[in-house]
Amino acid sequence: MAATALLVDTDVLIDYLRGIRPARALLDADRFDFYYSSQTRKELLSKPGLTDSVRREIQALLRRLRVVLIDDSIAGKYWSLLKKYESQGLRQADAIIAATAWQKRLPLLTRNHRHFRFVDEIELAPIYEIQQASAGLR
Repeated sequence: MAATALLVDTDVLIDYLRGIRPARALLDADRFDFYYSSQTRKELLSKPGLTDSVRREIQALLRRLRVVLIDDSIAGKYWSLLKKYESQGLRQADAIIAATAWQKRLPLLTRNHRHFRFVDEIELAPIYEIQQASAGLR
């Protein structure tokens, strides 16, 4: 059986790095092929105050996944989405992620459904729930 391909948003990778059990179980499952946008790499590695050990942990996690580089076709879809949905609150970083999901035809795995639910061009994958006490991620 072929693995299901998913585009992983930054929040899910942060959950994994913080040891959130459902995120760990999901990303460690063999039944999925996980992709991430180069935008996600930038978001993770540009966090202020990262220690060398945390930076290495992020890089090790990202090596397990497949990167999608932002190319001209994704950039074109980004501008299209931003123009269409900016008035509904679509932020630039989220527009890049949504454009990547749209261009690559990958369901988006994110806990931030409210950031993307109005974007008709993409599919949102079902996501786990975590306790509110461990949720201060962005």
